[in-house]
Amino acid sequence: MMKIYSAGQIRNWDSFTVQNEGITSLQLMESAAQACTSWLESRFGIHKKYCILCGPGNNGGDGLAIARLLRFRGAEVTVCAEMRTLFKTPDALTNWKEVQQVPSIDCIDLKEFSEIVPAGDVIYIDALFGSGFKDQISGVYKEAVLHLNTFDNIKVSIDIPSGLSADSLAVEGSAILRADHTLTFQSLKKSFLHPETGIFCGKIHILDIGLSMAFDEPANDFAIDKTFIGQRYNKRNDFSHKGSFGKSLIVAGSYGKMGAAVLAVRAALKTGSGITVAASPASGYNIMQTSCPEAMFESAGENHLTSIPGGEEMAVGIGPGLGTHSETAAALANFLQNRREAIVLDADALNILAASPELFRAVPPGSIITPHPEEFERLFGKSADSFARLKLARQQASDLSIYIVLKDHNTQVVTPEGNLYYNTTGNAGMAKGGSGDVLLGIITALIAQKYGPEDAALLGVWLHGRAGDLAAKKHSQEAMLATDLIDEIGTVFLSLAEGV
Repeated sequence: MMKIYSAGQIRNWDSFTVQNEGITSLQLMESAAQACTSWLESRFGIHKKYCILCGPGNNGGDGLAIARLLRFRGAEVTVCAEMRTLFKTPDALTNWKEVQQVPSIDCIDLKEFSEIVPAGDVIYIDALFGSGFKDQISGVYKEAVLHLNTFDNIKVSIDIPSGLSADSLAVEGSAILRADHTLTFQSLKKSFLHPETGIFCGKIHILDIGLSMAFDEPANDFAIDKTFIGQRYNKRNDFSHKGSFGKSLIVAGSYGKMGAAVLAVRAALKTGSGITVAASPASGYNIMQTSCPEAMFESAGENHLTSIPGGEEMAVGIGPGLGTHSETAAALANFLQNRREAIVLDADALNILAASPELFRAVPPGSIITPHPEEFERLFGKSADSFARLKLARQQASDLSIYIVLKDHNTQVVTPEGNLYYNTTGNAGMAKGGSGDVLLGIITALIAQKYGPEDAALLGVWLHGRAGDLAAKKHSQEAMLATDLIDEIGTVFLSLAEGV
């Protein structure tokens, strides 16, 4: 698990490293530059032209050190900086003096940058402003960013795209560099994981620059990674039997929407549920029994659900293709009022709750809801942006004692205690009908196997996203289907079991 620190905490991490690891801040800057230079060399090679835009602070100092290292390795390098004010930190000034001792590095004033026409395959390095910058970019720096954004050349930002805040939305109208790649240090920044801000980062690459691993400040934001998931994955005991892995009840489907029910049931089966039962209307019997012969079927209405089985000692997932018929809504209300154990709710189950908000108080504590942003808005109201939406999700998860899985590019899991976990698997190919139905089946099956709701949600979203990544690699993001995602679940479990 990776903690996501604020810009202030990242500064503390730098200071802690200098104080406790026996190195100077200048040596730490050199370490960052070495890591970036090695990445640039491995990605683009040395026989390239690099133009490095350097700001007045330590991000500019990183850029100057990169310029020197690239030139020593044989690259053709141009540095653009604001020559009138030059550099405002001791480490940046030291690197500026060193760059001036390398006669084959061209240095030009940043005010002339807007007059430069990109030549050939020049790679532009953005080292104007790092994660500590809080204001809006102005003057020649703003002109440079806006001009650079018009180029088709590859653009690489160091630490963070200039003008982007590490922790929040930028002020509307701010100039922000739109990078193709961002080389960030040691850990992700919060803004990398939100749609309004992450779009500026391109592909994100986390570089180890030697920050102290002993640094440990409290955080409430985390990124889910494979190491974290591997610690929560429960490998099967050789002497287990189907009763060891629980029972899943998938309450889903209505006339014309049985595909959603099939996807959820198939996902539950593939995720390892010992016994899986589909509670669907009778009109879906042949579809379900043909598509999922391993599952049992329980009829609960003719063309829509008019009742929901008790599901005692079963993990229950409700919602895919359910419809919002008044009899179905009444059946859900009755079920919630008599259920004590946590459940998983998605899709039409959430739409029914949105239409009758008082029902939310009957949702058992510890339950998991899995809305996409529009469903979340119907449930809890509009938010100005994704940062505000997460703040509201934290409040609602606490007030209702539930887990909220907010589906997005980086799906977020919000716990009743106020912790926030960003998932880092998944891709745009999953943004199509059926993917959410699969997620409900996965999480329900994990609860059946005695994972707690938090671990089920965290493992579920990671497993779902990773399977989606494998499906996209095999079929493309455009052509992959929710069924392709289900087919890759086994591959993901193999990698977890083998620890690779």
